[in-house]
Amino acid sequence: MSFIAFLILGLIAGAIAKLIIPGKQAGGWFITLILGVIGALLGGWLGGLLFNANLEEFWSIQTWLLAIGGSIIVLLIYGLIFGRKGRRA
Repeated sequence: MSFIAFLILGLIAGAIAKLIIPGKQAGGWFITLILGVIGALLGGWLGGLLFNANLEEFWSIQTWLLAIGGSIIVLLIYGLIFGRKGRRA
């Protein structure tokens, strides 16, 4: 898969991950999309490492599931780190 296709996949996966995670997340849509690209990279790397997944096809369901799963992981970690900043008890 080309770099541009992987970038588009990450942007879409980040948007889908933001819709899946309940509640209000830290950061806006721009941060979410950037984290989606990072999550797609993480999901692709973990998928290749753990499941020996072939990520050559853009329209493959396993490519999309790994990208969305990686985006969810990255968004959750980002929320844990930056989610409580600025809030008062």
